[in-house]
Amino acid sequence: MLNLVLFGPPGSGKGTQSAKLIEKYQLVHLSTGDILRAEIKAQTPLGIDAKTRIDKGELVPDEVVINMISNKLDQNHDAKGFIFDGFPRTTAQAEALDNLLKGKGTSISVMLALDVDDQELINRILLRGKDSGRADDQDLSIIENRIAIYNRETAVVADYYKAQGKLRLIHGVGSIDDIFASLCSSIENN
Repeated sequence: MLNLVLFGPPGSGKGTQSAKLIEKYQLVHLSTGDILRAEIKAQTPLGIDAKTRIDKGELVPDEVVINMISNKLDQNHDAKGFIFDGFPRTTAQAEALDNLLKGKGTSISVMLALDVDDQELINRILLRGKDSGRADDQDLSIIENRIAIYNRETAVVADYYKAQGKLRLIHGVGSIDDIFASLCSSIENN
């Protein structure tokens, strides 16, 4: 089973490359945001718990998110693999994900980390903002803050997978096809 964590800061191209990887390797996309919205819409016990917390302005605890991921894995037991999007964002989440996957007889195969310098990220997000209309993609101070939070709080997750020998840094600048070829090469030579 091929289980990927596609990792990188805002604007690094995760969404674009994720879609291509899903298609090529026939993976199930596990976006924690999508899973959370689906559980809330379906009014599952986990979804109701999450909505109650969100409505109070609280973060959904890791345990609830892990249980939602577990449900999604169980619903797709014949999958060729999974690509994790937006998760894990902390070392504690990475450890919890490893424990969950181990209990299901699998593990993360590789973390593919798109490496893009901050100025390129800013340029990409500003350009995306012209098309998307998203206010947060058009405000330089918000963009810089999102990148700073990623660098300070989320980037450390790469160290967790590096210690396991599963981190592959991918140069995230160039054509979409060239970056995709580098990702595929890292997967296939893993």
